[in-house]
Amino acid sequence: MNEKNSTEPIPENFTRLEEAADFWEDHDLDDYWEQLREVEIEVRAPRRRWIPLAPDLAQQVAERARREGLSVETLINLWVAERLQA
Repeated sequence: MNEKNSTEPIPENFTRLEEAADFWEDHDLDDYWEQLREVEIEVRAPRRRWIPLAPDLAQQVAERARREGLSVETLINLWVAERLQA
């Protein structure tokens, strides 16, 4: 952690997530504990579509992905992209 003046005020608003991350990278939350207040936020995350895969196929894909040094998600995405381009 970089040493900065821990009494620097917490910004009222961060315009980007990276700004908040940078601030807290350089400051210790313990120095600000008395200034904190509870807030409610609404998070809107993009929906992800889940596609069920038969358990035996999932096992085979997992084994293949391990052999190829890929995540299961990456391997399946590569296969689907190849098939759609064919």
